[in-house]
Amino acid sequence: MHFQLHLLQQAQAHPLTRQPLLDVTTFISSRSHHGHVAFIDAATGRRLSFSALWRAVDAVASSLSSDFGVRKGHVVLLLSPNSIYFPIVCLAVMSLGAVVTTTNPLNTAREISKQISDSKPSLAFTVPPLLPKLADCRNLPIVLLGDGNPIPGANFKIVSTIEEMIKREPSQIRVRERVDLDDTATLLYSSGTTGASKGVASSHRNLIAMVQTVVNRFKLEEGKEIFICTVPMFHIYGLAAFATGLIASGSTVVILSKFEMDEMLIAIQKYSATYLPLVPPILVALVNHADGVRRKYDLSSLRAVLSGGAPLSKEVIEGFAEKYPGVAVLQGYGLTESTGIGASTDSEEESRRYGTAGMLSPSMEARIVEPESGKALPVNCTGELWLRGPCIMKGYFSNEEATASTLDSQGWLRTGDLCYIDEDGFIFVVDRLKELIKYKGYQVPPAELEALLLTHPKIDDAAVIPFPDKDAGQIPMAYVVRKKGSTVTESEVMDFISQQVAPYKRIRRVAFVASVPKNPSGKILRKDLIKLAVSKI
Repeated sequence: MHFQLHLLQQAQAHPLTRQPLLDVTTFISSRSHHGHVAFIDAATGRRLSFSALWRAVDAVASSLSSDFGVRKGHVVLLLSPNSIYFPIVCLAVMSLGAVVTTTNPLNTAREISKQISDSKPSLAFTVPPLLPKLADCRNLPIVLLGDGNPIPGANFKIVSTIEEMIKREPSQIRVRERVDLDDTATLLYSSGTTGASKGVASSHRNLIAMVQTVVNRFKLEEGKEIFICTVPMFHIYGLAAFATGLIASGSTVVILSKFEMDEMLIAIQKYSATYLPLVPPILVALVNHADGVRRKYDLSSLRAVLSGGAPLSKEVIEGFAEKYPGVAVLQGYGLTESTGIGASTDSEEESRRYGTAGMLSPSMEARIVEPESGKALPVNCTGELWLRGPCIMKGYFSNEEATASTLDSQGWLRTGDLCYIDEDGFIFVVDRLKELIKYKGYQVPPAELEALLLTHPKIDDAAVIPFPDKDAGQIPMAYVVRKKGSTVTESEVMDFISQQVAPYKRIRRVAFVASVPKNPSGKILRKDLIKLAVSKI
């Protein structure tokens, strides 16, 4: 039997609104809940109630429309670390039918200027310390977020501050254009693991479907749950959870402006947090340093950690369960192109199916396809995962070629992930299609070797890449982070793997590093490691 997973029956419980004229901000603000505090700034303790949040969103939207002429379809750039202002700006921009484009504060001025020339924003929001990153865009009007003074003598076009905008009375006469469900709401830039960065255009329909999935997934007790925001809001994971999804549930979000382990642990204790969304490297660190963590901090309020970005190994999940009994580990799988939605494990029992990304999210369809021929594959056969549903992007901004190679004519998104689906409907991510190492014609998945390396008692972290070889084409090379005090050698690493895998999968080269480079969602930056390896040939 060819396996094609259709879970549309689950979607009937919460059908996507049939009202064609609706923006995601109005949808979120009209949801009733009993929440009181929307956001807490972990650094200052400042609290923002739900009523103050919606007042601020309304005031900023009024100012954008009346003072700066922002209209439906205009793009607004947001360059900022996590802050209370981040969701206010996003929700205000989207309420007008304008488009918010976010960018990573760690990006270089060159990378940001490339995004600006692609998306052509009419206005930017940023914090004073990040102004130099906009130095190439002198004519772009800028609104400053938070405290701090602009750089003296710098020639920037500062037009207002967020505090001034929030103080204004919302205007009754502002231009409110009709926002359609299919209008673009966000433009997030994603390179996946290949090629140049591309703008992912997501509609209000995409975001509303995502919010419904988030709210229904967690079955949250209204006004009672407290989430710690560790992941960046500019990224789909942070934007989906903290700037939109959780607001609709009436939960409180404690915002960390940047990730620091101690600050995160202090915040969990101080605010009695119940949920901790994170990426795998943070979870691994919590396991490795569990004794010190439990000695110093009271984490008894914590009910679950939510991990996304990369699959967790059996050892990590079991290690966490042993060190933090009573805290469930829930996992999720999604892409920027699927508005962060795809699959999830929603109970401790499901997470114990080691290596799974979980079951398909409600309203999504999946199929496993033979990458070359496009032929549907049966249960337990590995192929490329294709997804379809209301969360799938409109396409790549101004890039018809990339859109056509990623979205087919029937709306299926080619994820680029090699997966299989078992007989119970659990999805297992094996590797990235583009990341397979081709050794003498054999395909070697780096993730499989990485998972094995992480089971070595003397290894803290590892990444495996293809290394050019004139005889084999490519050989597997490992970058290894030793555990503190460990002196594990290259030959020990190679022997450890060769005892557990087929000969063609053996690691044939090892380099030791202080850390493995990863992106904000925890994915290994293999391209950086490949460059490093090749530069030393």
